[in-house]
Amino acid sequence: MNIVLFENSEINLPLSIDDNRAKHIIQILHKKEGEFFDAGIIGGKAGKAKILKIDETGLNFEFTEETDGKPLYPLSMIIGFPRPIQLKRLFRDMAGLGTESIHLTGTELGEKSYMQSNIVEKGTAYNLLKEGTIQAKSTHIPELILHQNLSECVEKILKTNYSEKTILIALDNVQSKISLTDFLDKFNKNLENYKIFAAIGSERGWTDKERNFLVQKGFTLCSMGTRVLRTETASTVAASIILSKMGVLS
Repeated sequence: MNIVLFENSEINLPLSIDDNRAKHIIQILHKKEGEFFDAGIIGGKAGKAKILKIDETGLNFEFTEETDGKPLYPLSMIIGFPRPIQLKRLFRDMAGLGTESIHLTGTELGEKSYMQSNIVEKGTAYNLLKEGTIQAKSTHIPELILHQNLSECVEKILKTNYSEKTILIALDNVQSKISLTDFLDKFNKNLENYKIFAAIGSERGWTDKERNFLVQKGFTLCSMGTRVLRTETASTVAASIILSKMGVLS
């Protein structure tokens, strides 16, 4: 754990010795009374926690707020349901990179059974997103939204998030006319003022019907070269390129 996260209601209350976080602090970090560890409130501040006492009642600590806990970036990923094993890595990586939200959606070529995976159940998915957040030493966990199909997903996004400062991108290596980097360069390094949605298909990509739908809804089809990437690899690469162009990786 690069940071120990707590719910707001847990702050400054004794942490049970049997809690995995206490075990990590004591057994892995080898922290003792009077010493400090990195801590934060989920969705809130980050800082330091001082260990006041360790006994049978638990690990008693005092938390001091210091920073905003690395707020998430205005980048949301629209991703066609991948294989469950890919989904595990995807959740961790998207949270680690600091994406604001992940929209998982069914697609025409996507395997329907993937949408029934227990990995997307709230508890499992949330824990994987939290792992990525902890890895990044952040306190802010991306929002996860599930959609049955691409149409439902896009219509909801346009209804609740769209403005003149919204950029809509669909990654595609079949019909795209411009590379992702060239398209982003058109905004003259002012991307920090925008909210970006980047859509990536499931492992067999988009159908022509989905491509036409995305273009009609204002998405620009962009490529990342001629190689065909796994869904989670394409997601990580696209998010990294976008965040770099936004200037947040400088």
